[in-house]
Amino acid sequence: MTWDLNGQTEVVEQALAGGVPQRAGWFRFYFADQRWEWSDEVQRMHGYEPGTVTPTTDLVVSHKHPDDRDEVAATIDDMVERRGAFSTRHRIVDTGGATHDVVVVGDQFCDDNDEVIGTHGFYIDVTAEPETNSEDVITAKVAAIAQRRTVIDQTKGMLMLVYGIDESAAFDLLKSLSQVRNMKLAPLAEQIGKDFKELGREAISSRAQFDQRLLTAHLRVSG
Repeated sequence: MTWDLNGQTEVVEQALAGGVPQRAGWFRFYFADQRWEWSDEVQRMHGYEPGTVTPTTDLVVSHKHPDDRDEVAATIDDMVERRGAFSTRHRIVDTGGATHDVVVVGDQFCDDNDEVIGTHGFYIDVTAEPETNSEDVITAKVAAIAQRRTVIDQTKGMLMLVYGIDESAAFDLLKSLSQVRNMKLAPLAEQIGKDFKELGREAISSRAQFDQRLLTAHLRVSG
């Protein structure tokens, strides 16, 4: 479960281009010196103009909502110690004081010697469509997914439901995963859909399980 380091920044940036502004972006974190890199979208998500900030762990943690800060800091410490993948949903506070509900999903990446040297993944701003626990709303959305005609459309609907994002952002996320994994969109979408159906409502109520399935879906694609 690794990311090819060379060229992935450009791939993800291209995949996210043309989507909903500031709704999704990539990040990279190097374990050795705890160095962070943020895409333009992630910088704007935190309230900075691109190129005006150099993210550090202290800066990253400082933007977390006070009620989420300790938990996220512990997640980062655990990530560094175990050098593993991670996913989290929490709140960040931008430079203007606005609070954003974000999903952060990260996977390992390696150097040319296949040594794990960091984590690379996505921020998804889900503030515009907050998650709901309403049984009626969830049932209606699941029914709407079933009405979608193609595998890709169905999987977009599942991502919209799980992460509370719109259709454009869902397609951006699916497309970027396809390009980063160097895999055709349709079979990857089909596997993500299978994982969603296997998890059932746990994909919504316990999203961390779906996050892990999403990051490893390419490993289960047959053929």
